[in-house]
Amino acid sequence: MSYQKYGIKPQLVERVKYKLKNPVTKDRIRELLGNVTKYDLQERPKVRRLVKAAAVILQEPLTDVQEDQIVAFVLGQKIDPNNTFHLLKLWGMFR
Repeated sequence: MSYQKYGIKPQLVERVKYKLKNPVTKDRIRELLGNVTKYDLQERPKVRRLVKAAAVILQEPLTDVQEDQIVAFVLGQKIDPNNTFHLLKLWGMFR
């Protein structure tokens, strides 16, 4: 998996996927990311704030190292939230 190349543990991904099955949690994350642009996802400080906010919503305490790994992963993917292909690629990575 691509995220493992960044040092992100599969156990963390599985916990997050499980927590996102809760509709209330999913809606809160959707609200957090609703207005995010591809430019936001290429700015390290903004991505870090989004990761921290998502961790709070998911009640998933992250170490500084985990946070850095997730930020590096997001920046490395060059995600455009308005590009369906990018979203399908991410979905395939985490399904």
